[in-house]
Amino acid sequence: MEDRLEIRPLRRLDMDAVRPVLSGYESAEKYTVEWSDSAERTRFEIRLVRLKQSYRKSFEEDIQPEDLRRYEEYLAEGFSFGAYAGGRLAALAIAEAERWNRSLRVWEFHVAREYRRQGVGRALMERVLARAAEEGLRIVYLETQNTNVPAIRFYRAMGFRLEALDLSFYTNRDLEDGEVAFFMKRRLE
Repeated sequence: MEDRLEIRPLRRLDMDAVRPVLSGYESAEKYTVEWSDSAERTRFEIRLVRLKQSYRKSFEEDIQPEDLRRYEEYLAEGFSFGAYAGGRLAALAIAEAERWNRSLRVWEFHVAREYRRQGVGRALMERVLARAAEEGLRIVYLETQNTNVPAIRFYRAMGFRLEALDLSFYTNRDLEDGEVAFFMKRRLE
């Protein structure tokens, strides 16, 4: 990475600066989820499979101005950061402390496509984890999709574990449609 990376707290969210960071992902693999449920036993099986055709997802249209307004409320807490390269937003992490159970929820974590695999995401996540530990929080958690294998690998490399899933987080047809929410957690103590 040629530009000097600077990580600093996010003070405001500008859609024009944020939109290029929401470049989405592409994956040649996904985790399939099988589920059975009866009075005697509930079973989940999660398996990594290769796809015949790569899966692509964009987030550029997913985050709306009203989402940014809600996220701006979290900025004052001091757990949300931007990674800047050459003065330009290269990655962002928006997080909210949940004091009742000493956890930090990462609502958004994105690295612009041109800054991936250069240590930007790692540096940003390390800052989020350090800040949460400074505040005495016990855990950091986030949500991603079973189709976002690159993100799952990154989070695992950062010490997160898959601890939960939700079969109807996005729609009532998540399992049938093949996109299931995975919740990953990193313990700090």
